[in-house]
Amino acid sequence: MKVVTLSVILALAVSLSAAASVKLGNQDWELFKRTHGKNYTVVEDIIRLEIFLKNVEKIAEHNLRYEKGEVSYFLGMNQYGDLAHNEFVGQLNGYKSAGLAKKAARTFMKPENFQAPASLDWRTKGFVTPVNNQGPCGSCWAFAATGSLEGQHFRKTGNLVSLSAQNLIDCNHKNYGCDGGFMQFAYDYIKSNNGIDTESSYPYEARDFDCRYNAANVGATITGYEVLPSGDEDALVNALASAGPIAIVIDASHRSFQLYSGGVYVEPYCRNNNGDHTALAIGYGTEAGEDYFLVKNSWGTSWGDGGYIKMARNRNNMCGIATECVYPTV
Repeated sequence: MKVVTLSVILALAVSLSAAASVKLGNQDWELFKRTHGKNYTVVEDIIRLEIFLKNVEKIAEHNLRYEKGEVSYFLGMNQYGDLAHNEFVGQLNGYKSAGLAKKAARTFMKPENFQAPASLDWRTKGFVTPVNNQGPCGSCWAFAATGSLEGQHFRKTGNLVSLSAQNLIDCNHKNYGCDGGFMQFAYDYIKSNNGIDTESSYPYEARDFDCRYNAANVGATITGYEVLPSGDEDALVNALASAGPIAIVIDASHRSFQLYSGGVYVEPYCRNNNGDHTALAIGYGTEAGEDYFLVKNSWGTSWGDGGYIKMARNRNNMCGIATECVYPTV
């Protein structure tokens, strides 16, 4: 009789625990939807909830390892927590390689007798505009291209001007708009077009549209662009320190990148020669003994550390961070 009673008590406890977990999960889900303005049909809500709960579990498992000191970065829930990883990558990672196009540019050379500082953050010098949110459009290439040009324009003129990624999406026909692109083709367009419009005159819409460029609204021009030696992290440090923010290509195809929230990102499965996402390197430093590059992303401020990520430096070109790097000359 005691055995039966104990079995009943245990079964009831398990049932209550499961019910409490479901209730807690549903409460978190409702809060997530309110926070990020998500609305679904009844059927899609069930599907999205399942994805969300799996991501919550992934975050908890990884962060336990972080607390034990086994990994150097931690994860967190963000506006992409209801997306399956393959659809997340398909929507947001919009880099398309153009192969030999790089040969048209000059190659960066470290200035003579130049010594890069131990750490750098161009935000503190006024070179960096606020974090953008590309939304459901593979326009990372356009934001990286404009971000580097914004820094170069500030360096020359002392004026920080937000430039129009939408101008590039709509008018730069060598690239593919929201289906992806290549930042050097963006610079080819800006040079041949004699400029790019300001963000305020040609605001972002997160979709492909007809070209509405207006020469009266040009915010910056370029004379060309320079490409860094492929895979050379020291060259990236020296270019950052001597020139300014640099457009880069990285492998962002991992779930850990989707849910990154802070710390120095070290992903052992990252590829260093097959990037799928473009971003903007704006500095470098060291944290808790790990060297990093400071990178501005275009996924909004609720992703990462306020929209930024610290990507591992001096780890054999982790995630291909130094494989394809370019900045415009003005």
